[in-house]
Amino acid sequence: MLRASRALAFMSVAGMCGCAHYHVRPLDPLKLEQEYRSRRLTDPGFRAFVGADNHGEREAGPAELDLRLLTLAAFYYSPELAVARAHLEVAEAAVVSARARANPQIGIDQLLSNWLVIPFFFHFENGFPIEAFGRRGYRTLEAMKLAEAARLEVMETAWRLRVRVGNALLDYLFAVRETRLLTEEENIRLESAQLLRARLAVGEVSRPDVDVAEGELSAARLNVRTAEGHVAQTLAALAGAVGLPLAAIQDASFAAKDLGDLPGALPAGKVQTAGLLNRIDVNRLLAEYAAAEAALRLEIAKQYPDVLLSPEYYFEERRQLYQISPVFDLPIFDHNRGPIAAAAARRKETEMRFIAAQAQAINEMEMATAQYNSALAELAQARDQLTILGERRERAMERAVQIGEEDRLALAGVRVQRAVAARAELAALRKAHAALAALEDAVEQPLQPDAAPFVIPPIKLPRGVKP
Repeated sequence: MLRASRALAFMSVAGMCGCAHYHVRPLDPLKLEQEYRSRRLTDPGFRAFVGADNHGEREAGPAELDLRLLTLAAFYYSPELAVARAHLEVAEAAVVSARARANPQIGIDQLLSNWLVIPFFFHFENGFPIEAFGRRGYRTLEAMKLAEAARLEVMETAWRLRVRVGNALLDYLFAVRETRLLTEEENIRLESAQLLRARLAVGEVSRPDVDVAEGELSAARLNVRTAEGHVAQTLAALAGAVGLPLAAIQDASFAAKDLGDLPGALPAGKVQTAGLLNRIDVNRLLAEYAAAEAALRLEIAKQYPDVLLSPEYYFEERRQLYQISPVFDLPIFDHNRGPIAAAAARRKETEMRFIAAQAQAINEMEMATAQYNSALAELAQARDQLTILGERRERAMERAVQIGEEDRLALAGVRVQRAVAARAELAALRKAHAALAALEDAVEQPLQPDAAPFVIPPIKLPRGVKP
């Protein structure tokens, strides 16, 4: 009997050796703010993260920023993606919990007696719960499908980050280009105003003509100042989309990108087929539907009782007695009808959500395809107009000035028209890029001619480096 008590104590201690321990992890808002403000693209952790993307580790940070590097920075620093990854860890932990088997039970009773013949007797009792009808498998399958949905949620969050960063980068690049065009227009209007002032001095033009030119010059200068402020705003918005303070990219240079490089008109059927295969939200709902089916099968299995095997051992001085007592519930009053109905309703709800999401995805792709093709047509017309003004009229006017048929004021007027047409072409190009971004968001895959497939590299940090 003493040996049995010692064995029970040993098993209890051995079972507790694998227990987890609590670790204190307080939140310090001031420290977190300082860490945010100190974020840089030269951070060792970010360099290691870029190296995990198979593009080599950058020792001194990137010389030029492009969409790929900015997207990687958003993946590394974004708190939104960190929340999604934390949700994934919770879902993966639920898989571990679902796979766990119920622990057996053990009990030892030692009863003293006032009998002289039998001074004591010993009672040893076990309990081995057995889950019937595959409940553990259904529970595990449900948890695994929910974990798969959580992984797709991480992909969704990452895609939204890429779209946000891409739109912010386009806003900044177009703001810079618009500022350059407005500056060119300001210089042309300045030249025109100076020519008119000179002619006013010799009486060749009237004062109202000069006043009109001066007003247009003032408006052009105001447009330049406004555009410069817009450049600063879009740069700050780009830093916020990446998850960096403005100081991290304030003096950075951006890789030269041909903003006119766009794919041609896309057929709606091909886009829809690619989109339905790539849409992350549709695949996530498929995983959630599989989890709902597993949950329903689990609830159906629960209407049959579990079995608890309780082998018992009695020792009375010289006699030993063994006994096995199975224990189970009698399904007389309740057949788990309520949870089964709730699980069936949740499966139906997930099915309706999938159908609605698929219909919405088809509608979004159709609208985005039509919008993009229409924007391409507008861009082609704007480019034709710019070609007429820039290559034909301006060159013809330059030849006329050279042979003395026209003067510099007429040439300045044509150049102003060409500058206005260039701004219209830039607006049409910006609209086409916005339509392409909306189409990419609907398909949830890059559509640029040189774009790489959308993937999320894993975070692999060297020892001692914290993100």
